[in-house]
Amino acid sequence: MSDWVDVAPADEFEPGSFRTLDVDGVPVAVFNVNGRYYAIEDLCTHEAETLSEGDILDENIICPRHGSMFSLVTGEALTPPAYEPVATFPVRVENGMVQVKDDRFD
Repeated sequence: MSDWVDVAPADEFEPGSFRTLDVDGVPVAVFNVNGRYYAIEDLCTHEAETLSEGDILDENIICPRHGSMFSLVTGEALTPPAYEPVATFPVRVENGMVQVKDDRFD
């Protein structure tokens, strides 16, 4: 069970940017897309490539290695060669701080 983990102060986390961090041993990428925050496990399910370095297209991210596209909202793999979704995590802003939590085992 994970607690909420601080990512960055909301006023320092600009739209179009991302932060990466370790949450209980899991690499997590948190994105600010037009003022909305999304968090995913920072590994492509196709070949364990770091996703956070990929391009953002609307609310999707494109893996920089083979071009698979994933939804930042649901984690769904939208294009091959990936078929398995990436894990998504809840994000909140609490007292001006963006926070994320790995709630998969709660």
